[in-house]
Amino acid sequence: MTRKTALVLSPHLDDAAFSCGGTMAQLADAGWHVCMATAFTRSIHPATGFALACQLDKGLPPETDYMALRRTEDRVAADLLGVNDLRWLDLPEAPHRGYDSAPDLFGPAHAADTIWRDLSPLIAALIAELQPSLVFGPQGLGNHIDHRQMIRAMLDAAPDAPLAFYRDTPYALRNPAALPFVTLAGLEPVTVDVAAGLERKVASAAAYASQVGFQFGGTAAAMSALRSFALDEGEGHPAERFLSRTGLLQD
Repeated sequence: MTRKTALVLSPHLDDAAFSCGGTMAQLADAGWHVCMATAFTRSIHPATGFALACQLDKGLPPETDYMALRRTEDRVAADLLGVNDLRWLDLPEAPHRGYDSAPDLFGPAHAADTIWRDLSPLIAALIAELQPSLVFGPQGLGNHIDHRQMIRAMLDAAPDAPLAFYRDTPYALRNPAALPFVTLAGLEPVTVDVAAGLERKVASAAAYASQVGFQFGGTAAAMSALRSFALDEGEGHPAERFLSRTGLLQD
């Protein structure tokens, strides 16, 4: 029997684990080959301007290679989830592409920001290599430009692929009624029971030590928030919710 593969696309080094780590853990348990590929992972060191400010906001000194630290965290998180194929696509984050403030990250795309054109062939190459049964990506609930550019790249690279879009967390946690940026015909809401994978999701989230303070208020707060959010998503039972083409996440 051919081993199934899931390709999980993450804009940043934490998005996929925060958003669909329970599903990833359970697919790995079921014998799937799980590839987690993160787009915006390039080290640009030393950082300057708004990029440096984003680093300092996390309590990290300017001499820290921010992305090197985050890639180390990502590897720990992947091990906890059972992810056996970890890829870093080495593209620059938005603060290194001319976005110069927090509001700018959530505003209109800059005319000069065509990073999706660089990302699209990388996604296409991964799909050609892995022939995945499922391709996960963000819904774009928080409207972050890097999430929007990833969605644009996904739809350019493989609009007919077996796509499933996760609810970007912590954005979905902060605003559960947020509307997705992705628009694609044939998508239906799907709820996945993640009781068996929730604690590994929570542990993997805690591995992103440089992020949980800024995003959640600390490690304990992050773990508690993700457990509670999973119960809310499943209306009392731990769950993650997706938009996917009919039947893709039903088996």
